[in-house]
Amino acid sequence: MLVILVFGIIGPVLTVAVYRFVPPPMTFLMVQRLFEGRGFDRRWVPLEDISPTLVRAVIAGEDARFCQHKGFDFDAIQKAMAYNQQGKKVRGGSTISQQTAKNVFLWPHRDYVRKALEAYFTVLIELIWGKERIMEVYLNSIEWGPGVYGAEAAAQRNFRVSAAKLTPTQAARLAAIVPKPLSWKAAQPGRYIKRRSGSINRNARIVSREGMASCVL
Repeated sequence: MLVILVFGIIGPVLTVAVYRFVPPPMTFLMVQRLFEGRGFDRRWVPLEDISPTLVRAVIAGEDARFCQHKGFDFDAIQKAMAYNQQGKKVRGGSTISQQTAKNVFLWPHRDYVRKALEAYFTVLIELIWGKERIMEVYLNSIEWGPGVYGAEAAAQRNFRVSAAKLTPTQAARLAAIVPKPLSWKAAQPGRYIKRRSGSINRNARIVSREGMASCVL
């Protein structure tokens, strides 16, 4: 019982509390990619040093209700389940909060244990971190190419600018490749990524106009 209490409850809570102030170290995915020979480039920067255009773009592309939900967008989950039941290409319903919990604390492969832990850590980071910290960790941790992690490394690698100076077009292209960062290219986008980034750019203007990023910006 004591072991369950320490490792199942106290340990995760303390870890999340520490990461509220300290940049999380290398994730399971980063270590895996290193062993695959993909290298490692991550340059942590505070949220205020990341262009608001990128914040709006990832909200537009990944989680339009980021500022409204408490970690889970149940409407999006239901729509994804209905879509997947049609036997089409699998679509996810994960929020930015869920993606952050998975990326920082858990292993990359899908299974029921990981999904349960993902939900647990999502609740913890929503309670302990808040939206600004979740977005900051998310933008500094997600994979944006082979061995490339976080907004600063992605901006430098793809466009040779800092994350603070990303244009709306550049930010939209980075947001567009989030689902498949090893296959899709932001700097040399194909036809599909050009269309997808154009859509994200338009939706990002809606995010800005309607204050859908107000919890972060």
